[in-house]
Amino acid sequence: MAKKTRKFKTEVQQLLDLVIHSLYSKKEIFLRELVSNASDALDRAKYEALTDKAIQGDGEEDWRIELEVDKAGRTLVIRDNGIGMTQAELEQNIGMIANSGTRKFLEALKAEPSGDRPEFIGQFGVGFYSSFMVADQVELVTRRAGVEGPAIRWRSKGEGSYTLEETEKAGRGTEIVLHLKEGEDEFLEEWTLKRIIKEYSDYIRYPIVMEVTRTKPAEEEGGEPVRTTELETLNSMKAIWRRAREEVSQEEYAEFYRHVSHDHVDPMRVIHYAAEGATEFRALLFIPSQAPFNLFLRDENKGIHLYVKNVFITDDCKDLIPEYLRFVRGVVDSSDLPLNVSREMLQDDAILRRISKSVVSRILKELADLKEKDPESYRAFYQEFGVVLKEGLYMDFQNADKLKELVLFHSTATEPGQPMGLRDYVDRMKEGQESIYYIAGDDLEGVRQSPHLEAFRRKEIEVLCFTDPIDEWVLQRLTEYDGKPLQAVDRGELDLDGEDDKEVRDAERKQAEQDYHDLLQSMRERLKEEVKDVRLSARLTDSACCLVADEAGMNAHMERIMKAMNQPVPSSKRILELNPSHPILERLKALHQADPNGERLGEYIELLYDQALLTEGSALKNPLQFAQRVSRLMVDAAPGV
Repeated sequence: MAKKTRKFKTEVQQLLDLVIHSLYSKKEIFLRELVSNASDALDRAKYEALTDKAIQGDGEEDWRIELEVDKAGRTLVIRDNGIGMTQAELEQNIGMIANSGTRKFLEALKAEPSGDRPEFIGQFGVGFYSSFMVADQVELVTRRAGVEGPAIRWRSKGEGSYTLEETEKAGRGTEIVLHLKEGEDEFLEEWTLKRIIKEYSDYIRYPIVMEVTRTKPAEEEGGEPVRTTELETLNSMKAIWRRAREEVSQEEYAEFYRHVSHDHVDPMRVIHYAAEGATEFRALLFIPSQAPFNLFLRDENKGIHLYVKNVFITDDCKDLIPEYLRFVRGVVDSSDLPLNVSREMLQDDAILRRISKSVVSRILKELADLKEKDPESYRAFYQEFGVVLKEGLYMDFQNADKLKELVLFHSTATEPGQPMGLRDYVDRMKEGQESIYYIAGDDLEGVRQSPHLEAFRRKEIEVLCFTDPIDEWVLQRLTEYDGKPLQAVDRGELDLDGEDDKEVRDAERKQAEQDYHDLLQSMRERLKEEVKDVRLSARLTDSACCLVADEAGMNAHMERIMKAMNQPVPSSKRILELNPSHPILERLKALHQADPNGERLGEYIELLYDQALLTEGSALKNPLQFAQRVSRLMVDAAPGV
């Protein structure tokens, strides 16, 4: 059998059912689609009127889209005075599913010099059929601008066929009449139509008007209220992101910010720019002055509104801006973003990634500029959003170096409310200091009193204080800055001695280990179920003891965070460190020499371990037993009282 070529066959009714029932996620989208089509028709009429005298005549103020509601007849009308269609165009564009006249017109424009071309929204030729989601019959009356002859009426019940007939219509344009299905009466309500227009089509460049009913108080006392009907414009038409920055006042920026954020406080910073090149888009972004109440409710945090050619697409595009910048509010509008057929999802991740990269870079640059030029304002910003910004250090490897310059921390040398950057710390490092030291804990006052800092205070070495729960996760990625590693003061061995006194310190430590060798062995045996090791400390100068983690071990602060989140905590033991110069060790040594297995020695060892738990903020396993031991100790210490 010879090879033959055949065309695919289409079952029109099944295709129409697919468009009506499966393409769109929300029924209300139909109004966005019809308004977008009307806007395209107006754009095309204005464009052709530049060269076609037959279309010229009406002033620009007459271009508009009208909605008309008839509750008694249960109809909704969408009317425009745009380009309209001839019978041939109507059959081609409406009678053939997925055959977009807008797309063909754009293809024709490509052959012409660029100039000031209009940006059309419709690309797929299916938006019109979304009408059948809410209507069981649709009528369309259209008259082509600049063409003599009657208007054409198209009518269909969405069942695979349609009728065409000549009719009368005054003026150019298109009128669509939706006969709503039972149960779709909400689309006859003023407030529903206003909400949909406001959400999806607020920035269409043409006025969208509708007659609305107003009730005014009676003119005379005791009289009936006066009901009037007025023509109201439903959309603002103020896409201020498409204007040059110098043309927009601060009051207009503030008003628009309140509109997109529902915040009553003016933004701290405005970012308004147009990107050109391989990917073109416009962005109007705001850095708020205060955190919203739902900052940490991620499912409710929808900050950046994505528009394509002034038509709202989504406020929940998770690929547009990373989670750690979810406090940013505003708009991104692109003419390049290709959407799926329903215009509810994006199709080209590459373009979106380029837009996202530009937006993130611009926001971080703005924050860096604020930090450099207005440190007080930046600290105020950081007080509100610093915890969220830190998430970027864990999530965004690409911008990690920029974020390292933006994060702020308190330290053992800073004043309350005056956190500093990592650069400030490095610039103040003592000569010969190789590491950036830090301590993590629940609160600033608590970590500053930690016994782990005693040796650092003695040597006047500054230590960063990490007190946000997220800091423990951040530290998994923030391992170095400017080539200097970050080192926890409560993990691993510690050596702060300089070369000059290192030999003396080593000799003293070796001698102390010999002096207390038997005692340490006894303590290890007594506490073997609780600690990994017992050793002498190089970090304690005043306190008797502390607990430290291994280099890669989990510290007490991280354990508490995991438990608070109801997460399983891996089994781990810390190391009990003892201050060799503290008098308690001499007392324990004497008790050990008198009776290595004595009850009092055992109680003292347990008390010392409980004391270490308390100083690190951990709970005691047996608080009652601890209290009883302390009471006995108090009695023994004051026998004559």
